Amino acid sequence: MNEGPARPGQTHEGEAMAWIPGGSFMMGSDQHYAEERPRHSAKVAGFWMDLTTVTNREFARFVAATGHVTVAERPLDPALYPGAAPEMLVPGALVFRMTDGPVDTRDIRNWWHWTKGACWHAPEGPGSDIAGREDHPVVHVAFEDASAYAAWAGKVLPSEAEWECAARGGLEDAEFAWGSELAPGGVHLANTWQGPFPWRNFEADGFPGTCPVRSFPPNTYGLFEVCGNVWEWTQDWWAAKHAADPESPCCAPENPRGPGMEGSFDPLQPTIRIPRKVVKGGSFLCAPSYCRRYRPAARHAQMVDTGMSHIGFRCIRRP
Repeated sequence: MNEGPARPGQTHEGEAMAWIPGGSFMMGSDQHYAEERPRHSAKVAGFWMDLTTVTNREFARFVAATGHVTVAERPLDPALYPGAAPEMLVPGALVFRMTDGPVDTRDIRNWWHWTKGACWHAPEGPGSDIAGREDHPVVHVAFEDASAYAAWAGKVLPSEAEWECAARGGLEDAEFAWGSELAPGGVHLANTWQGPFPWRNFEADGFPGTCPVRSFPPNTYGLFEVCGNVWEWTQDWWAAKHAADPESPCCAPENPRGPGMEGSFDPLQPTIRIPRKVVKGGSFLCAPSYCRRYRPAARHAQMVDTGMSHIGFRCIRRP
């Protein structure tokens, strides 16, 4: 990476942000899931990035200051969801529930449950709260909510290329944000799932669900939990794979962005077509046996209107 106006990882005065240097890097992977291909040269300008994902404490300040009502707290418009069952049109979000035993992992409805009243301050639904989880990542935030927070904070959400560049920390050929081994010396460096998903988690990393930010060592740019814990929103619309390599790395476009608006069918409501954005980084629900996506190159499609137990965000500021 070429250094920008600050040292790589240098924190921003008065803010918990680190400088991510601009330059070219190798983005994606040819070794894992098809949507990560092809590995290709990308180029970004330097920027500042939050050291951690936005926490419940920080999001509560935003709500108190603005009165923002999250997507999960609003009733759904029947006109936007033709054919949806009336009981699905109430405020709520998708909550993860561990199963009692092995299930068909091809059907996410075995562990994701639409829960009335679930939202950022009631993560498991009515009767739950975030007491004791103030420093955990805020979850059940839709793309609109993350964007609103970023605007309030004078920041923006990163592009997929910016996020991956930052998460890699300059380690372009490493599989993980810290190196080439998932748990070097048996030490877990991210909050992921250990055991057969979704019915038994051995919690070898110390956490059954989300963990407080700064629970694991930062990457070389000073960013905490870029892999595992919660998926993170980016600005980019989803595409099934990366664009083809440019003819020469020197010609790679700077600050590449994803395609125009994309739409996909909601797996829980197959008649409804919902646009999706790219989320990055994996979560505490990623397991070697099911979702090996706790890597900088990994990417996933997420419906923009849906809050979930394992999705949060962090912001950036471009000079």
